[in-house]
Amino acid sequence: MTNTAAQKQNSHKICEIVLNEDNITQISPEATYERKAATNDLLAENSFLPLRTIDNVEAIGPFKLVLDIKRGKLIFDIRNQDDAPIMLHILSLSPFRLIMKDYFLICERHHEAVKSANPQQIEAIDMGRRGLHNEGSELLSDRLKGKIKVDFETARRLYTLICALHWKG
Repeated sequence: MTNTAAQKQNSHKICEIVLNEDNITQISPEATYERKAATNDLLAENSFLPLRTIDNVEAIGPFKLVLDIKRGKLIFDIRNQDDAPIMLHILSLSPFRLIMKDYFLICERHHEAVKSANPQQIEAIDMGRRGLHNEGSELLSDRLKGKIKVDFETARRLYTLICALHWKG
């Protein structure tokens, strides 16, 4: 890969992610593990490009993404590597509430099932959990259309992190 091609590929990436830890309550070790795994996976491989920027400046990454939730709104604070603002995008969490509620319930069932259920029961619960996670990821992708371009795997990992911020334990 040429140096220019590598630079372009890196310009569509998140290189750092910051979650407002004030929003993350004490959660189960499993949920903590999932959040850390999603963060590591996201940083290792992602496709992320802001399509609208402050002052219509071209978005050149890699990017620092600060995720936060305030007053029922999801905040994407996108910055360059020098911490200069590139884009601030705010999404209502209302469209996500039902999916998240169901997702949190099935995650709790999954964690309980791992302790005592048979493998078939665990697999059935896990399939439902993955289905709800995919549904939330697709909704996130749809809500970001025209603002931030992400691939499905990036949306999945971002959805995990959004759930971690939203989870009230």
